[in-house]
Amino acid sequence: MTHKTKAIVLRTIKYGETSLVVTVFTELFGVQTYMVNGVRSSKKASAKANYFLPGAILDLLVYHHEQKNMQRIREFGWAVLYQHVLSDVIKNSIALYMVELLYKCLKQPEQNEPLFYFCEDVLLCLDRADRVITANMPLYFSLQLCHFLGFKMNDDYNEVQQVLDLREGSFVTEQPAHPDFIDGSNAMLTSQLLKVMHPDELSHFHLHHEVRRKLLNYYHNYYALHIQDFGEMKTLSVLQDVL
Repeated sequence: MTHKTKAIVLRTIKYGETSLVVTVFTELFGVQTYMVNGVRSSKKASAKANYFLPGAILDLLVYHHEQKNMQRIREFGWAVLYQHVLSDVIKNSIALYMVELLYKCLKQPEQNEPLFYFCEDVLLCLDRADRVITANMPLYFSLQLCHFLGFKMNDDYNEVQQVLDLREGSFVTEQPAHPDFIDGSNAMLTSQLLKVMHPDELSHFHLHHEVRRKLLNYYHNYYALHIQDFGEMKTLSVLQDVL
């Protein structure tokens, strides 16, 4: 039986001489892995492989069997034709960061339509974003994604609670005994960023690139504390260089 679903490409691996193994986040089935045959056998076929660049949003017609780890795609095409995300160095680096973070967090093939629509919306906003919004998008995505994964940060910053305990995900009155916390201006900035409800609001945050780098490192640590076997993100150092 076939199903129509949108999908965001997370990872693509070459398989054999002509095929790809593609991991995608689907609208209907959550994270799924598909074998795509015959997309690297000739110049004409190789053009089809471009559909499966990480960050691409596709329309798929797929075969789905609950008991199988590897599914198959019957038909595929663009759901979105980006203007910049796949070609602009900075925007593509941010998209690659986003999909790697998703890949590391989504361990089970469970449907999560609200998360899918959020990710789709952020990618579309990234494609049309100006320079300031683009630079702040990784911070926004990192803070908002954990809301959908069950370990959101609590925005309870106030005159008394000005230290963000990364292990608890809440602002506290004093520095904890462990080293996993944010304080000072970075804690206040995090509280302000947590209040952002749509990427367009990021235009108000004119941050120095060193501040963005520090915040991204803090947020990476937050995910490592809450996701088992999270490890290091390959795209983080690249993104920090680009930004």
